[in-house]
Amino acid sequence: MIYLNSFGQIFKVNIFGASHEECCGVMLEGIRAGIPLKEEDFLEALQRRKPQAYGTPRKESDYPNIISGVYNGYTNGNPLVVIFQNSNTRSSDYNKLIEHPRPSHADFAAYRKYQGFNDIRGGGAFSGRLTLGLVVAGVVAKKIYNVDVKSEIVKLGKEEDKTKFKDLLEDVKNNLDSIGGVIKITIPNLEIGLGEPYFDSLESLFSHALFSVGAVKGVSFGSGFSGCSLRGSEYNDLIIDETGKTATNNNGGINGGLSNGNDVIINVAVKPTPSIGKAQMTYNFKDKKVEPLEIGGRHDIAIILRMGVILESVCQIVLTDLYLRKKALECA
Repeated sequence: MIYLNSFGQIFKVNIFGASHEECCGVMLEGIRAGIPLKEEDFLEALQRRKPQAYGTPRKESDYPNIISGVYNGYTNGNPLVVIFQNSNTRSSDYNKLIEHPRPSHADFAAYRKYQGFNDIRGGGAFSGRLTLGLVVAGVVAKKIYNVDVKSEIVKLGKEEDKTKFKDLLEDVKNNLDSIGGVIKITIPNLEIGLGEPYFDSLESLFSHALFSVGAVKGVSFGSGFSGCSLRGSEYNDLIIDETGKTATNNNGGINGGLSNGNDVIINVAVKPTPSIGKAQMTYNFKDKKVEPLEIGGRHDIAIILRMGVILESVCQIVLTDLYLRKKALECA
């Protein structure tokens, strides 16, 4: 069977649904029986994902409904299926986007790929709403392999001073625009040796999974691109004790595709929300000319404000799958 919307070899994450369909959700495979799990376990993480002051006015309960995989409060060894009802939708906002697709969205490419049969409402299967399933998967993954994954916004637009973020957001809001930035992910105390050489290196899997989140446009590790301007004598992370701790961490806690015991550092570039209130001059396929497009619907000014828990969840998914692979090899 070919899975088109799945990730993982043992801990398998399968995303389904669309923004304005009856529901969206996730099916998780590779979960052993006997793990305590109830719907309330997801609420704290899901609350972090919800829109706040500068988020979309679209309000959904985002209550997770477990429909399979749990019996009497414990996982039962079968695939876990969790769904979210979609209720607060305005599908009419998207009617004109087939002929006048939004810039920097999937509208045009998806229409061509699926020959016009794709669901365009709310972005359809390309909507950020489907990240609900990633958050659910992250919560379950953490119950299997508990890793401390932290995130923080270190850059908003060009601004790195966090005390100025609110004023910047107000300016963006008042100008009917949007803004992106950079999120730094730190994973301390990770065991040594997770990852494989080549195609399943720790960097490869993190990058693969992080880029599954539509707003992500760049991923780097440690000192990233800036480190490439250094000489080897400046860049190399010198080992200073028997645990493998290094004096610097330009490699971001990864060598040869394997975790090396130092903090894993990942910097993730998040693009500005492409739906903005300003009129934009973009091609109208019906009228066959460039015309102003005013995008309706309800959108985030800075989707990056909601991204932390999503990116943490994605990293947790990667690490849990690698941990289970390692345990499977030890038993082989």
